[in-house]
Amino acid sequence: MTVAAAITLVFGTFVSGGTQATNWTRFAKSGKTAVIATLLAFFLGNGLMTLIGAFGALVYQQADIVDIMVAQGLATLGILMLFLNLWTTQDNTVYNFAVAGCNLIRTRRRKMVTVVGAAIGTVLAVAGMYQWLIPFLVLLGTFIPPIGGVIMASYFIGYKRQYPNLATTTLPAFNVPGLAAYAIGSAAAYTSPWIAPIVGVLVAAFSYSVVLVVSQAVRERRALVMGAA
Repeated sequence: MTVAAAITLVFGTFVSGGTQATNWTRFAKSGKTAVIATLLAFFLGNGLMTLIGAFGALVYQQADIVDIMVAQGLATLGILMLFLNLWTTQDNTVYNFAVAGCNLIRTRRRKMVTVVGAAIGTVLAVAGMYQWLIPFLVLLGTFIPPIGGVIMASYFIGYKRQYPNLATTTLPAFNVPGLAAYAIGSAAAYTSPWIAPIVGVLVAAFSYSVVLVVSQAVRERRALVMGAA
């Protein structure tokens, strides 16, 4: 595996959670608390987990912490850790599916969408999705990061770091320029021989920034013309 492919794989492992972290941090008491909690989770928690996996791979030729604990005669603790890990991970995963699903099909039947999401995940697991895990993670690392580029360009360039009140703002059903920028970023990431997620973020952010700057210039020009008239 090349270095670029390995980095893309690492991105893919956590980029979905990173992109959807705001689904959880929106419940924080303040923006500062949300940022601190996110940094601790992704840098300290994730970093420690990666370090343990790397250490296990070097010493035991096995990166799975549960298998390592079983090899040390700690099978009960290993099973408990596996259960807690699945529980604390998949509750967030199925919550993300419910939030996205309800928003996608415009329904408030959260329980039904949650059950459907859990069922889909279970079927994929039983069908052998684990065998396709690495290609799937590479795809995630390629096609999800450009979303972040569009979001950052929207925040810094479009809204000048000040989002409007969503309760009083009318948003379009589809942000066509944003989707176009995402498509351009995804295509660049997929075809790039370099690190796909970084390429995708940069290209998508640049593409959408150009669209926003041009659109703002056109609106200002039109306002001047109408004012002069």
